[in-house]
Amino acid sequence: MAKKTITTKFDVSEHLRNPEEMAVYLEACFEEANGDAAFIAKALGDIARAKGMSQVARDAGLSRESLYKALSGERNPGFDTILKVIGALGLKLHAEAIQMPA
Repeated sequence: MAKKTITTKFDVSEHLRNPEEMAVYLEACFEEANGDAAFIAKALGDIARAKGMSQVARDAGLSRESLYKALSGERNPGFDTILKVIGALGLKLHAEAIQMPA
């Protein structure tokens, strides 16, 4: 008789243990997003859950409920909200020049 395989839902927030891992994860999401702001918001939500949603909400000056809604991946939060959350997570946004095709 074959052994039964048991699967569990993967939650990336359980694997983001320090600011360096959070930054690498967010950077990878920026590369994969292809301009999808909701995708980035969801990634920020993953990081916020890893850090503690209540603490992130307090640090960002937002209510916990509005933070959950903003970072659900179902809507595009305002850029001001994104900047507040990134700061509350202890991360920073940076720009890098890209090579444009001639």
